[in-house]
Amino acid sequence: MSTAQAPARPAPTKKTNIYKGDPGMWSWVAHRISGVAIFFFLFVHVLDTALVTVSPETYNSIIDTYKNPIVGLMEIGLVALVLFHALNGLRIVAVDFWSKGAKYQRQMLWAILAIWVVVFAAAAARLLFLLFEHL
Repeated sequence: MSTAQAPARPAPTKKTNIYKGDPGMWSWVAHRISGVAIFFFLFVHVLDTALVTVSPETYNSIIDTYKNPIVGLMEIGLVALVLFHALNGLRIVAVDFWSKGAKYQRQMLWAILAIWVVVFAAAAARLLFLLFEHL
């Protein structure tokens, strides 16, 4: 077979790494981290609340340890996590169930981040006010 009759070879494909640092990838990572953190909070919350049936005195002492500014700041972080996880979850549902969701997923990501910043700023300001009001 001569070179004139040889079938054309496809152009070599460029091998790319699947994790490119794209905002969608970081959204995926943040969604998983926020979900695990919320799960951990709920686990601890159920355990310490269950103490009320075992030993009310122990329950009261545990609850008293939560009344400090560090735990208050952690509660503000919990609000941030829950708010992001909820908004990003709505974006994921839109991507999965809306026919144009995949096309607009990046714009929806920036929209939920903008909403998150506005709502969290208001919530954090209020929570910080309440936290330092009791000090």
